[in-house]
Amino acid sequence: MATLTIRNLPGELHRALRVQAARYGRSTEAEVRAILEEAVLRKGRVALGSRLVAIGRRARLTDEEFAGFAQRDTTADHPIDLE
Repeated sequence: MATLTIRNLPGELHRALRVQAARYGRSTEAEVRAILEEAVLRKGRVALGSRLVAIGRRARLTDEEFAGFAQRDTTADHPIDLE
């Protein structure tokens, strides 16, 4: 994992981070990681399923066609014969 050093952090901001961390039962470091993750990774992130549904809608798939995607192939796999 990478390490990040933040210099010149105002005292008031550091105290607010400590208070917020204590409220959630975390260390200040863990609180900063949680804040960064929420701000950077979650914002604007769309789940794969949502993207697939959007693609299907643009392709004008019917509900029956969508339902077909939910069905699983339960047939047993057979090893490939390479000879």
